[in-house]
Amino acid sequence: MSGNLRDLVDAEAELDDEEDDESFDENAPKSRRRENRDRMDDSSEEDEDDDDEEEAQRIREGFIVDEDEEEDQADDSDARERHKKKKRRRAEREEEEMLDEEDLDLIGEANPEWERKTQAQTKFKRLKRGHRDEDHGVERPRGLEEIFSDDDEEANDERTYGRHSHRAAADEFDGFIEDDYPEDDEERIQRQEDMEVARPNRDRGLAGTVVDTVGLDKDALDDMEAIFGDGEDYGWALQAEEAEQDREREEQTIELKDVFEPSQLTEKLLTDEDNDIRVNDEPERFQLDRKPFQHLQLTTEQFKEEARWITNLMWPKKNLQGDLHGPFTKAIGKVLEFFVIEGVEVPFVFQHRRDYLIHPKKIRNPTYNHDPEALEYIIDAEKLLNQDDLWRILELDIKFRSLVEKRNALEKSFENLQSAAAVKDEVLESMIPEAATMEELQDLQDYLNFQYTAELKDIAATSNGASKEIKRPGAKTALFERIRRGSPYKFVRALGISPDQLARNALREGRKFSSEDDSKLPMELADSLADGDFTTGEQVISAARQMYAEELFVSPRMRKHFRINYYSLGMVSCRRTEKGLRKIDESHPFYEIKYLTNQSISDLAVRPEIFLKMMKAEEEGLVEVRLNLEGQSELMRALFNDFASENFSDLADAWNAERQKVLDMAFAKLDKVIAKGVKDSLRTACQEELLKTCREEFFKRLDQAPQKPKGMALGTTPRVLTMSNGMGDVHRDPVCWTWVEEDGRVLEQGTFVNLARDESARQRFAELVNRRRPDLIGVSGFSADTHRLVKDIEGLVSEKGLMGPEYEDPETNEDRCDLLEVLVVNDEVARLYKDSPRAAVDHPASSSLTRYCIALARYLQNPMKEYAALGKDVASLSIHPYQQYLPQDKLLRHLETAMVDMVNLCGVDINEAMGDAYTANLLPYVSGLGPRKATLLIKGINANGGVVNSRDELVGDPERHKLPVLGPRVWKNSASFLYIEYDTTNPDSDPLDNTRIHPEDYDLARKVAADALALDEEDVKAETDENGPAAIVRKLFKEDEQEKVNELILEEYAEQLEEKYSQRKRTTLETIRAELQIPYEELRKNFHNPLAPEQVFTMFTAENRDSLCEGMVIPVNVRVVKDDFAIVKLDCGIEGRIEGHEVSHRHSIKDVLHVGQTAQAKLIELNRKDLMAKLSLREEELRRPFRRHRDQIPGQWDSKLENEDREELREKDKTTGRTQRVIKHPLFRPFNGIQAEEYLGGRPPGEVVIRPSSKGNDHLAITWKVADGVYQHIDVLELQKENEFSVGRTLRVGAKYTYTDLDELIVDHVKAMARKAEELMQHEKFQKGSRADLEKWLTTYVDANPTRSAYAFCIDPKHPGYFFLCFKANRSSRVNAWVVRVVPHAYELMKSQYPDMRALCNGFKLRHQNESLKMQAAGR
Repeated sequence: MSGNLRDLVDAEAELDDEEDDESFDENAPKSRRRENRDRMDDSSEEDEDDDDEEEAQRIREGFIVDEDEEEDQADDSDARERHKKKKRRRAEREEEEMLDEEDLDLIGEANPEWERKTQAQTKFKRLKRGHRDEDHGVERPRGLEEIFSDDDEEANDERTYGRHSHRAAADEFDGFIEDDYPEDDEERIQRQEDMEVARPNRDRGLAGTVVDTVGLDKDALDDMEAIFGDGEDYGWALQAEEAEQDREREEQTIELKDVFEPSQLTEKLLTDEDNDIRVNDEPERFQLDRKPFQHLQLTTEQFKEEARWITNLMWPKKNLQGDLHGPFTKAIGKVLEFFVIEGVEVPFVFQHRRDYLIHPKKIRNPTYNHDPEALEYIIDAEKLLNQDDLWRILELDIKFRSLVEKRNALEKSFENLQSAAAVKDEVLESMIPEAATMEELQDLQDYLNFQYTAELKDIAATSNGASKEIKRPGAKTALFERIRRGSPYKFVRALGISPDQLARNALREGRKFSSEDDSKLPMELADSLADGDFTTGEQVISAARQMYAEELFVSPRMRKHFRINYYSLGMVSCRRTEKGLRKIDESHPFYEIKYLTNQSISDLAVRPEIFLKMMKAEEEGLVEVRLNLEGQSELMRALFNDFASENFSDLADAWNAERQKVLDMAFAKLDKVIAKGVKDSLRTACQEELLKTCREEFFKRLDQAPQKPKGMALGTTPRVLTMSNGMGDVHRDPVCWTWVEEDGRVLEQGTFVNLARDESARQRFAELVNRRRPDLIGVSGFSADTHRLVKDIEGLVSEKGLMGPEYEDPETNEDRCDLLEVLVVNDEVARLYKDSPRAAVDHPASSSLTRYCIALARYLQNPMKEYAALGKDVASLSIHPYQQYLPQDKLLRHLETAMVDMVNLCGVDINEAMGDAYTANLLPYVSGLGPRKATLLIKGINANGGVVNSRDELVGDPERHKLPVLGPRVWKNSASFLYIEYDTTNPDSDPLDNTRIHPEDYDLARKVAADALALDEEDVKAETDENGPAAIVRKLFKEDEQEKVNELILEEYAEQLEEKYSQRKRTTLETIRAELQIPYEELRKNFHNPLAPEQVFTMFTAENRDSLCEGMVIPVNVRVVKDDFAIVKLDCGIEGRIEGHEVSHRHSIKDVLHVGQTAQAKLIELNRKDLMAKLSLREEELRRPFRRHRDQIPGQWDSKLENEDREELREKDKTTGRTQRVIKHPLFRPFNGIQAEEYLGGRPPGEVVIRPSSKGNDHLAITWKVADGVYQHIDVLELQKENEFSVGRTLRVGAKYTYTDLDELIVDHVKAMARKAEELMQHEKFQKGSRADLEKWLTTYVDANPTRSAYAFCIDPKHPGYFFLCFKANRSSRVNAWVVRVVPHAYELMKSQYPDMRALCNGFKLRHQNESLKMQAAGR
């Protein structure tokens, strides 16, 4: 089985002849490739009669030899002949060395500039690469034009990936030129020369020399052979030469990893490890999850322990009745058995082993006494586990394996101690088997390392050999070893009880251990113990205190005691840092945690996002998160009582004082390590809760069937007309539309302009609707004007009487139709799709907005397919407002589980997937599969003919010559989720292959069908003998008798199966009943329609309740001014209205406002449904600052510190003279630096914000977005100011640039730099990613191409506006980097400016050459 599968996987490949030239250069400029193509495709301008002659001449001149080269042919003949010999045996090995076409297609996707040549191009290349094209002359030093040249990365024809090109044997094109084109004598002689060199094995004379035998008779030939021989004497030399050539060729075999970067192979899943995953008959997700523990085998006892361990973690949250604890544990054990033993995934367990997830109880039927036909007993099933629980069990299984692996390692260390040093330790013996968390195991590891440091070193020295050098112990470890072996340890014992005994007292484990006082006072005992190492009593006491405190600190039981108390009594508080004092203002997202105090663990469990926000703020240095122990003094007092002596005397008091000092020392250390551990565990728990919420939210978005046309069944795909204005004005800019059929084909697209007023456009819209008859119209966009477009279309539909499809009225049973439905469509997927590389490939000729409309239509037709097509980009969706605080890999994993659940609920038509890329995107989420196995599945089906006729065919059908494409275990996982449409005309088509019924239950389904048809065993046998095993179900469908299965009492079947075969099949039988009636019924919920007003508001404006709400002071642009009101536009595009009385009592509205003005206004009312706002310009309103309402529970918010900080900032502003400035400019925002970055975060690069500066009122700050996550802040000095609040007449940036107003500064400075940054980032030499990624790429590239040099650019995220120019001159040199700075209208490299990228690249090459020459001169 694995052999057949592995045949479908190309684990290694060689470069083919056609691929062994410039087409493999990833960074090859398109100009050169066009030049080559133009040269090949250039057609003659002569008459048709001369076409053949001209083409022959072109081939001879352009592909074989140039006239200028003829005089050099004699010198090159030897080199040509050597090259031709190397090609002799190529034809036999050609297919073996070719990279698989699908692999090349996959690799090509990683680099859009890399192009595979077509077959026609390959053919001409073979002619072109004749022996005269090879230059085997003496190598010369590379000049400037060859160093880092954009063209030399193509590699000259002589150099491809560091080796000569091996072309295919010339026989393939034997007679090609002669047959197709006329030639003169000179050309004929030249062609024969080529043929002779290409085929040296034919007609060999002496020493292999080619002899022309034309015109010689047999006697002459015999005489010549007698004189010169037949060449066989020299055959040994030729055979040795051929063997050497074969050996060289094998050594030069190029694999994928030799040609492409590891990152590309990893991205496209083409590494050796990926190929192993493909062919291994285990579910792909299992292989990836269990990879770290693939060699770990659990014992039977560990397997039972795992079930108990998972039960203890999950039971508290299930809220089940107490008597279900036993069945719950058994259910978990059974699920683990399915996962580990059977190797089946969550969807399979949930669909086909659901009987083991419930607890059935047989109860008496309450209606039995009144209804004689009713059953006496009925089954009441209690659901124990749901699908979310199954994923949780799978996750905990991985964690338990990690726990077991660490515990095994710890047990082995302890066993080594026992055998080598005869160690006996009750703590380790009793606690290692009982350890249930990684924290407890780490505690035991720390204890073992501390207690047995010397013994572990002796064991390590013995195992490594006596001669091996042993590291010197650290000073701290050495000190404790000296104490343990010296006299101070007697003082430690004199403290009464051991640290472990004290911990037992604290945990209330067993009887209490009492401390007994020594007969001497502490100081007297210490003095008596003084020796050469510890010369005074004080040193002895100090050493003993440290030793006991350290032993208490590493005591596993004491750490357990502290951890229990911290989880139950711990209180989390935030304290802002000096950095956070000013950075976290009231509009900052971290303000809600800035003064938060006294949050219990249970409080944070309810609001996990709050603690994650705390930890994020602490990472950024804005706050300090403190975990304090409530009732700390009580804990210390109780601990002292467990430690102190019960005697009453001065001696006892003295010893108790020593014990108190030891506890104080240990407590400080324990507090620090336990608090950190609890914080980390709490963060993980909060992440898991938030991840669960994200999964549930994403599942809701997936759980919607296609938008159902009226009167149609749920799941019917609609025909859709979608429209959008994008960011445009609906009355001025074009509105794009697309028409998409129910099969997903885009049949028509276009634009309308001004549908509200242009009658011709309105008429064309009506004609389109009447011609296409859509089921609905979908509208969306990313501006507030889209709301106006929706209203315009609704009005147009009503005015023109445009009707939707006909449907049957369920009340009157008559056909009717309503006005065409207009829907606002969720566009989160369409926004990601419109500018993606996938969209460019799917619809290369369409505009971005048209692609957006296509994605909207497909979302209406099947949301699940659109989400699946996103792949890893699904993590970019806004699932939860706090998802940015989650690890991206964990978020992606949880979103993937939701997708797996939904895809397997709906199933995948495997034959549709073979012909439709969008459907094929679902295959990686099918149970048992993944992206690697999905590609192998498609490849295998294509090898079998491209069509699947039955589910069994997937594991091979020798009779029909079908190779297996899935292993038995993977097939078992996936079979029921890959369905095949039932074809009534095909006698081999099985209706059960079109259902959710698994093939393992086909016999049961056929039994149910036979009983429904009331067929006895003889009838069944006769039917199946004649028409095959599927005959009974086909008969049921053909006679349309599916409803009869409802008459069967399936409980009797279930009882018989459980009694006779110990199989639980109650839910399976119910599934069979349902599937025999409606195969693969649509189980998703109805399409989410209409969207909530809040969701539409956010979609059209990019604002939410946090970013825009009543009470905020915001900038508005005045559009219309009348006598008693003004119309303004908010920055988000919403229109607002300012009434006359909302301006001033002393001035009219026209005195205050004028068209085009930008003013600050207070938002007093916001209608999110109609996208309208009311605002005020009254001074008293503007002076009242906006304060966000927060529910602050007394005792949980440090209001005192908040007021003190507010006053402190006010005083600082007075000292610096800083006040809140308002600049009348559309780009001005009252932001600080962080707010500006957050504002620009969702906007494209090059966007700008003008804001107040922290340097005072004679400065402004400008923030512009260089790239995602990279923002440059520019300080602008204002000169010649009229007053404190006006903008200076002269604006200076640095010491070099001066401007007269803000617009000039924005256009000539900021935008000019933005254009240069964009030009650089669009250049073919720019690489995304970090400098380390680029250096790795350069190293890999030059290693694969040792005769080349390479350079590229990448962004410097730490210094916005700067880029790295990294280069590697040769294979042995290191990667160097020069800094490129973007300045207005130019680039600056080493204090020299260059106007464009071409000049920059040339300047770099000149500079590099000069630097190289200087180094060479210095070396001489």
